[in-house]
Amino acid sequence: MFLTGTQLKEVFLKAKKQRFGIIASNVVFDTQVRALIQGYAAVNSDGLMQMSTGACKYAAGTSQDLHIGAKMISAMVKIFSAQFPKCGIGLHIDHATPNYFDFIKFCIENDLVSSVMIDASAEKLEDNIRITKEVVELAHKYNILVEGEIGHIKGAEDEIVSEDELYTKPEEALEFVIKTNVDLFAASVGTNHGVTKGENVVLHLDLIKEIDDLLIKNGVERGLVLHGASGLTDWQQQTAIANGVVKINKDTHYQMDMASAIQEYWEKEKYAIVCPPDVDPAAYIPNKSKFDPRKWLIKGEEKMQNTVMEFCKMSGSANNSILL
Repeated sequence: MFLTGTQLKEVFLKAKKQRFGIIASNVVFDTQVRALIQGYAAVNSDGLMQMSTGACKYAAGTSQDLHIGAKMISAMVKIFSAQFPKCGIGLHIDHATPNYFDFIKFCIENDLVSSVMIDASAEKLEDNIRITKEVVELAHKYNILVEGEIGHIKGAEDEIVSEDELYTKPEEALEFVIKTNVDLFAASVGTNHGVTKGENVVLHLDLIKEIDDLLIKNGVERGLVLHGASGLTDWQQQTAIANGVVKINKDTHYQMDMASAIQEYWEKEKYAIVCPPDVDPAAYIPNKSKFDPRKWLIKGEEKMQNTVMEFCKMSGSANNSILL
């Protein structure tokens, strides 16, 4: 079932109260949408699909029309999730920078999403607050949730690239939340976008708790967000959840799942489409039962589905859907 912004708010409130995390998964293709929603549903977990501006451009084909791409991704998520009445699925705009304000506005006004992220973290704090507040005021008229961020997360994720990291200051987080009224707050605590291994990442997990405690103390408790989480260990993520995180972003892991599963298939079935060196090319006939895309794409889907199921069990969201 597709979640409205109001329902998604209920999801995050439950997650914060019971201290479990919702897995937010970036998608571009129908293969990902199918795999991930089926994975959430298999373990009775609510979930959040995420589309970036880069994903929307890709989905639109050569036109790179953001509006077309967003409508396509939104339609896929809404139509497919309707099959699962006991699993809530939302759609989120991930890392939309201020130059995409009109795109955010289009998605909100056309009921394409449940939540949006305005990422003005590259701006001065006062400008970040001003820009984020403008998005919040628009989104809340339509009961759409807004995520904001302070700090820089090192690495590359779609169109967002940072060569360094800038940790979030708790006092600035408090000021930001009070002045913007965002629903979700993303803090920079040492995670990296892209391919990472958690054991090599030094996280300031105590910083998450410090921010959470400060917000609660001042009566503005919010769900916190952990970006760049694909390579983190279970312990790192579970500690972050215990410290106040309710949304954990995943993207790179699924890309690796799909690539590795399909590569493995083609290493085994190479000669279904390539003539073996000991066979006369004139006599060679490709094997349609092997090269049919439905035969090898499904391998990637199966691996992604299993991955998100394990993520939900790890984060505690399994068997915790608001629709159960």
